[in-house]
Amino acid sequence: MDDFKAYEILDGNRDSGMVILGDHAMNRLPPRYDQLGLPAAAFERHIAYDIGVESLCRSLSARLGVPAVLGGFSRLLIDPNRGEDDPTLIMKISDGAIIPGNHPISAAEWDNRIASYHRPYHQAVGETIASVAAASGKAPLVLSLHSYTPAWKGVPRPWHAAVLWDTDDRAVLPLLSMLRAEGLVVGDNEPYDGALRGDTLYRHCMVTGIPHTLLEVRQDLIGDAAGVAEWADRLAPIFAAMNADPALHRYQIFPSRTGPYA
Repeated sequence: MDDFKAYEILDGNRDSGMVILGDHAMNRLPPRYDQLGLPAAAFERHIAYDIGVESLCRSLSARLGVPAVLGGFSRLLIDPNRGEDDPTLIMKISDGAIIPGNHPISAAEWDNRIASYHRPYHQAVGETIASVAAASGKAPLVLSLHSYTPAWKGVPRPWHAAVLWDTDDRAVLPLLSMLRAEGLVVGDNEPYDGALRGDTLYRHCMVTGIPHTLLEVRQDLIGDAAGVAEWADRLAPIFAAMNADPALHRYQIFPSRTGPYA
């Protein structure tokens, strides 16, 4: 086995009460997978990672002084934002790109990727959230960052950003309000729906009653250093204001739109 790390933890004040997550922050693969049979250019596309998110997470973690957990592997290897029983956990084709290293795939290799990459990432997320809860003495505020393509199948997406959620709206409503107050077009559960059984926020926040939300930023807006800096300038005071709200540090379990909890 190589020394490949399935995650990276950015240090911060554990008593801050906030945790930032970047599930799809990186496009890395362990060398033994030989790029899954894909050309190097495939790993610069959105199919491999969320463009701009790693830099945005690093900037916000540093500015706010809060810990963050970044996924250390490409979503093409295995998707950390899916439940272990999700059929899209390891994709055979993504946005028209066939992934030779994922098809065919043996049951043993499927299990190996879960054990070697997916579970260690989620263990790091769970331990970081627990350490922040213990240090702060309250429910942490968990903010997950993603990015999406400016167009899909040739149709432009008008939203500058999107807030995705299931039924816990405690962090959602203030984030939507503050972003829209800046004149931004912000999707509310579009272009994607935030209710996904077994995903990161379901697993670590919905079932435990921890306040949370997922923010997607359009990739062309954070695709370079200037864009990342602009969005970090915008989000840092918003996240700080949210974190200062006592209502966003209380445990409360909400039902999921995906069905009853196990």
